[in-house]
Amino acid sequence: MSEWRKDPIVDRWVVIATERSKRPSNYKEIRDEKSSNECPLCEGHEKETPPEIIAYREQGTGRDTPGWWMRVVPNKFPAVDIEGQPYLQERGVYQFMRGVGAHEVIVESTKHEPGLDTQSVKQVEEVVWGWRDRSLDLRKDQRLKYIQIFKNTGPTAGASLEHTHSQLIATPQIPSEVNAEITGMNEYHNRHGRCALCDIIAQELREGERLVAENRHFVCFAPFASRFPFETWIVPTEHQSDFGQIRAQQVQDLAAMLRSVVRKMTLMIKNIPYNIVLHTSPVNVQDDHGNYHWHLEILPRLTTIAGFELGTGYYINPTPPEIAAQALREIQEFYPLQKESELEVARYV
Repeated sequence: MSEWRKDPIVDRWVVIATERSKRPSNYKEIRDEKSSNECPLCEGHEKETPPEIIAYREQGTGRDTPGWWMRVVPNKFPAVDIEGQPYLQERGVYQFMRGVGAHEVIVESTKHEPGLDTQSVKQVEEVVWGWRDRSLDLRKDQRLKYIQIFKNTGPTAGASLEHTHSQLIATPQIPSEVNAEITGMNEYHNRHGRCALCDIIAQELREGERLVAENRHFVCFAPFASRFPFETWIVPTEHQSDFGQIRAQQVQDLAAMLRSVVRKMTLMIKNIPYNIVLHTSPVNVQDDHGNYHWHLEILPRLTTIAGFELGTGYYINPTPPEIAAQALREIQEFYPLQKESELEVARYV
């Protein structure tokens, strides 16, 4: 029997369609259509991108030259523009402003590979440090109110380049999705005196049926009201509102868990398309967002959003999160023996 489930944070219902119940074997392998074109993100092609913003690179190597292991560049075709002021204007019933913001590409490796699952844990740590460093730098711009870090893997998930990379778009306003989470967490705290996600973590650890993994500083679980098959969240067990507060040990544990979970998904369904979004508290605002709890959402793109979802905002998920979590827990990870790269501790701007 199908079941309506309400998200405990935001006012959103989903249908867990058990009548259509799908296990990993029910999803078709995604065709791997590799690009045959020269890749502008590969090492040695630095002049094919806009000038780098930062890079973690070997000492003695110059900007926009080989020798880096993680590199951030402006998006060549940005959705927003860093120039100008976001003044709100009105014309009749319409409001608009200049498309101010920042749009950057985080090149996650010199290797031409599609995802994080084939990188070393050390390399994924460097990616997380890159996310943090750019978040801390961009918030110095008082025009920017929110910094959205995200990753698209596979054409179905919106990736236009195969080379593993993530992106960052900073905006002059707080996205409605994040605002809904802020409101929901504030309301929950007002009612219970506790953080909603902290309580969710405690319940998922206690019940275990939607738990995917845990380590010293993070828990990964399939949300009770999952919108998508095999949707998982990675949440710090310590209450933190701002991703920018992340510490060195947390970076290590987040990198290990993120690579592990993505690896499990790719072993489960070859070439699985997915999005990763980082939700964190806004910046440069007067309101206190101490009740917010930052987290990573991993969203596989195995189903199509159709008329019902677009018309109602309700999602239909044919794979119950309990089945998804069990399938991911049971997957054993195997890696070829390889030596971790010795990356320089120093980072050069």
